[in-house]
Amino acid sequence: MRMIGLIGGMSWESSAAYYRLLNEGVRAQRGPTASARCLLWSFDFSEIEALQHRGDWDALAERLIHAARQLETAGAETLLICTNTMHRIADAVTAAVSIPLLHIADPTARRIKAAGIGTVGLLGTAFTMEQSFYKDRLIDQHGLRVIVPDAADRHTVHRVIYEELVAGHIVPASREAYRAIIARLVAAGAEAVILGCTEIMLLVGPEDSAVPLFDTTAIHAAAAVEWTLAEDPAAPSATGH
Repeated sequence: MRMIGLIGGMSWESSAAYYRLLNEGVRAQRGPTASARCLLWSFDFSEIEALQHRGDWDALAERLIHAARQLETAGAETLLICTNTMHRIADAVTAAVSIPLLHIADPTARRIKAAGIGTVGLLGTAFTMEQSFYKDRLIDQHGLRVIVPDAADRHTVHRVIYEELVAGHIVPASREAYRAIIARLVAAGAEAVILGCTEIMLLVGPEDSAVPLFDTTAIHAAAAVEWTLAEDPAAPSATGH
């Protein structure tokens, strides 16, 4: 079993889900006493969030690169950034280490294409929905058509993530708002919706959507389990060396 390095704490609510999913996945395949070999670097998300909203991506890159190098030194053999948004600097992290990075968008896109779906709605932070780093990867590398909510709905999705979900607050009115936003994405042509923030799965599930929901947290963790348990695992099919 290969060692997985997790760059987490962004927020710890979703990092806890990663840890649970990795261990459940390994146990399901290796038996009741088996658990995942992993290392976790957990940030203080209040510092990360402040830098995100200031737009200081250079400082964020420095912090994640430091974490990645520490994990590599400690014995990690692949890296997971346990947040969609911080994949904005995935290329910088990859260039700074000699171990591969399993990019969260790649197993998600493969799962979507395997289901025969070509057009997807994307929910996430404003950074993920509005900037090109995530959408372009889905479009250019995987041939998907991506639809994002309108400005008002993007504001709602982003606010709920940062004001509620990262603090572990599940608000019924916000679930209803997300359901309505998902319905509008479906009306605009989405055949499925990507839950492109690792906290969204805390709020909505399959029962909240008329089309399939692709939970990036669960898919990312499952891909890491598959990689770590492979007899002779190649580098993850993602950004890497």
